[in-house]
Amino acid sequence: MNSVQETIYDESKILTLSSLEHIRLRPGMYIGRLGNGSHPSDGIYVLLKEIVDNSIDEFIMGFGKRIDIRVENGAVNIRDFGRGIPLGKLVECVSIINTGAKYNDEVFQFSVGLNGVGTKAVNALSDQFDVTSFREKKSVFAQFKSGELKNDPATNDTNESNGTKIRFTPDSKLFPNYSYDLGTIRKQLWNYAYLNRKLTITLNGEKFKSENGLLDLLKEEVSDANLYDIVHCQNGQLEMALTHTEHYGEEYFSYVNGHHTNDGGTHLSAFREGILKGANQFFNASFDGPDVRDGLVGAVAIKVQEPIFESQTKNKLGNSELRSWLMPLVRDTIVDFLYKH
Repeated sequence: MNSVQETIYDESKILTLSSLEHIRLRPGMYIGRLGNGSHPSDGIYVLLKEIVDNSIDEFIMGFGKRIDIRVENGAVNIRDFGRGIPLGKLVECVSIINTGAKYNDEVFQFSVGLNGVGTKAVNALSDQFDVTSFREKKSVFAQFKSGELKNDPATNDTNESNGTKIRFTPDSKLFPNYSYDLGTIRKQLWNYAYLNRKLTITLNGEKFKSENGLLDLLKEEVSDANLYDIVHCQNGQLEMALTHTEHYGEEYFSYVNGHHTNDGGTHLSAFREGILKGANQFFNASFDGPDVRDGLVGAVAIKVQEPIFESQTKNKLGNSELRSWLMPLVRDTIVDFLYKH
């Protein structure tokens, strides 16, 4: 007979954790898997992405055309040339959950960051986290260890251009024996470059820049295997590109507000549906999905003011209202292309 040890469940067992304590106790809720860097989804790449996302948001709003990144000896340095975090709120913006300007559409219209968590999670999960904000010839520097502030930030004069500089070292107790794979990071950065034309990103001096957006992405992915010229269209909040190869199955790359959604979501579903409906409308047919999409390689990128992601890692989009405008737009683009060719 199994016996369950009797425990006392009373008020003394109820805990209230600070934001910092909760992130460090349950890191998977904020960055997904932990890992050691051997897999592209490991947490150390999410930490890097969370910081770069903020720099991308600045670029999307028209501030800063370059992001410089250095990865060496397990530490990550990121310098953007955006507006810089407001100096008087620097500490709060990188350490207190639900603090930030991304609740304000006037400041950020098509943001990836939504709920003021990302940078705070990086801070909390780093052995050391240094941040400097430069604004109008003034700067403030703050240093944290395991999410706890270790200096008394003060405002100083500077000749640096506006922007934000962050250096962090992932906590080796949470990420034992971790190591950044530069090949994995390069793939991350090319995704940013394809989605943000004219933005220059450097990694240890290596440059990433795209002039033609998703067209460049598909050219890289299919090489010379495409059966016809790549269909490429940019229309307001939508950019799409597609072609067919002789390979079996379907392959897609989907993005929201400059962020790669690895697991797709409602925007990808609407994209796939629009392709099928466009072909059926043009040919006055009733093709099934595989009839039209087998061998297809496609990419879709949209901008949404209020994206709804299914998790903090933002791998899958959940906005159901997208279909009503996205599917017809893709359908009409396909019909227009077929008429012209």
